[in-house]
Amino acid sequence: MEQRINYGTYKQEIHEMREMLLAKMGQYAHGNQPTQHVPYLYNFSGQPWKAQKYSRMVTSGLYNATERGYPGDEDQGQMSSWYVLSAMGIYSVCPGTDQYVFGSPLFEKVTIRLDNGRQFVIRADNNSEQHVYIQSAQLNGVPYDKNFITYGDILQGGELHFVMGAQPNYERGTAPASRPFSLSSLQ
Repeated sequence: MEQRINYGTYKQEIHEMREMLLAKMGQYAHGNQPTQHVPYLYNFSGQPWKAQKYSRMVTSGLYNATERGYPGDEDQGQMSSWYVLSAMGIYSVCPGTDQYVFGSPLFEKVTIRLDNGRQFVIRADNNSEQHVYIQSAQLNGVPYDKNFITYGDILQGGELHFVMGAQPNYERGTAPASRPFSLSSLQ
């Protein structure tokens, strides 16, 4: 199947369009920073497994340890900060809130050493290239069904523990109460 670019209001091809076409990412222009939150929006719609799939697809497919390791322009550290947070399995979709939404962590364990002397650990058991989906989560040993963690939770220290799997868990994190804050959910 031939891939095409829809130029939209640009009226011509720009480099981000070509880069995503070559990376087989369709119209998602990760190198254009205003769209970097897009993979995580599935958490807001009750389909967190898609956020896990697509955030892992971007971290694994568009970043690498070469001179071409960024999929776009490294404006003020945005590309590397996106990668660091996403590799830990969290991302600040809306910096005006205190929430970090979940993606798919790349590592089995990440330890954040906080200025207050505490540590916050993100652990992902059974994590691999094939096991990108969160099967279950616990926060400090308590089952955790939300698709985000707050900054306050991180500052308290402790452990966010994921169990990963090869197939999506269509039940975990789908309730409205499991979704991150959104103005559209206010009545």
